[in-house]
This record gives sequence, structure tokens and C-alpha cells, in this order.
Amino acid sequence: MRLTNFTDYSLRVLIYLGTRRGEARLATIDDIATAYRISRNHLTKIVHHLAKEGYIETTRGKGGGMRLARAPEEISVGTVVRGTEEDFALVECFQDGNLDCSIIPACALPPFLNRALAAFFRELDSRTLADLLRPRAQLVQLFRRG
Repeated sequence: MRLTNFTDYSLRVLIYLGTRRGEARLATIDDIATAYRISRNHLTKIVHHLAKEGYIETTRGKGGGMRLARAPEEISVGTVVRGTEEDFALVECFQDGNLDCSIIPACALPPFLNRALAAFFRELDSRTLADLLRPRAQLVQLFRRG
């Protein structure tokens, strides 16, 4: 299983904003794009999504930008991932309406993969943005180099 860039970048935006918590100046899309060397256009969509979901708050205009809308301890990594991914079908036959596989009635694979996916989400659900910010001083230093 591989998470999409949308999910990866969403988590990166939250990490970046989490390291700036308490700063007076709001972060901008340009700040984040520069820090991670990623597309500003792609970040615009991600920031819009994160704002719509209530993870960040944005301000338009001169001096505008964004910041976290919640404390890092209140942002579940599992919830963010569920909200940014469209499909968790680990194999083709798990997709809705896919009945092409001839062994579906007797296949033992789905319970194993379903348990693996459940374990994956149990781990993500046990973590918050605060956990991702534990090396805060190092993260801040790395962002300043960007």
C-alpha cells in the first residue's frame, strides 16, 4: 500500500504549521513550498482541503497566510489519512463491484489483508500531530535551511 502525494503533503503541511505554532507571522504557501521543494499549485489544493476540514485556518490578503486551527494533540494522524485518501482497497478484488476473481467465494486472503489494514489504522489512530512534532527543534532548524 502506498499513500498518495496528497496525503503525504497534507501531513507535511500540518508538520510545518505545527513547528510554527505560537509565531505571530502566518505561514504562506510559498513558505511551505520552499521548505519542502514541492509545487505551489498542488499545495493550494491541499491547503484548501485542510482548511475545509478544520485543521488549519487561513487569512487572505496582505499579511495573510495560515496556521493550525487546532492543537497538535487534537489532530489524529489516522483521521487525516482517512480524509485524504480515496481508496483503501489493498487488492483489486476488494474494490466495490469487482467480482472478476474466480476464487472470491473461497478466498482466505481478504481476512488477512483486512486485519493488516485495521492494524495500520490502529497505529495511525494512536498518533497525533504532536507525536510528529517531537523532534521540533530539529525540524525548525531544517526548515530554516530550506
